Amino acid sequence: MIASVRGEVVDLGAGFAVVECAGVGHLVTATARTLATLRRGEAARLLTTLVVREDSMTLYGFADDEERRMFEVLQTVSKLGPKLALAVLEALTPAEIAAAVAAEDAKALARANGVGTRMAARMIVELGEKVAPFAAPTGEPAGGAAGPAPAAAAGAAGETVVEALLGLGFARPEAAAAAERVLAADPELDVPAALRAALAELGRN
Repeated sequence: MIASVRGEVVDLGAGFAVVECAGVGHLVTATARTLATLRRGEAARLLTTLVVREDSMTLYGFADDEERRMFEVLQTVSKLGPKLALAVLEALTPAEIAAAVAAEDAKALARANGVGTRMAARMIVELGEKVAPFAAPTGEPAGGAAGPAPAAAAGAAGETVVEALLGLGFARPEAAAAAERVLAADPELDVPAALRAALAELGRN
């Protein structure tokens, strides 16, 4: 198993980064939140999990161990594979997932692309105490079980989109303008959808 990669970020795109280690470029699939921490041409280290299937080998990358552990826990749910686990982490932090499961808030879990009502209910039943260790400390809001206020959510998503666009090589003014336009048009967009829309605006989709 490839547990981590360290090297120069030679390419960045919507949903992936290429990190060159000892002359070998590793294609790493990651959330927009993780990709926003990277910059093309700079050194980086990502924690990783290699998922092997009959017809593919996919390397998933994470900025911290908590997200990587939650990625593994999510896949203990029946019919929830790595792609859907990453989609859940695109929409919710580990603490938010734990809070949603504890509150039996299927609506919050269904914010993730591809998670319908049935899957959200299955997550609540099957995850249970497995996600309890990820809960935010008492007194600190998890920030997602009931969902943040629309303006706050749009602002947080906008910052993440801008950081991701900066990593892709765009200048801050054009990145900020594109993020503002797409989120003003649809404040309910999650980060991946907002990033795709911003890239389309900038002619790089």
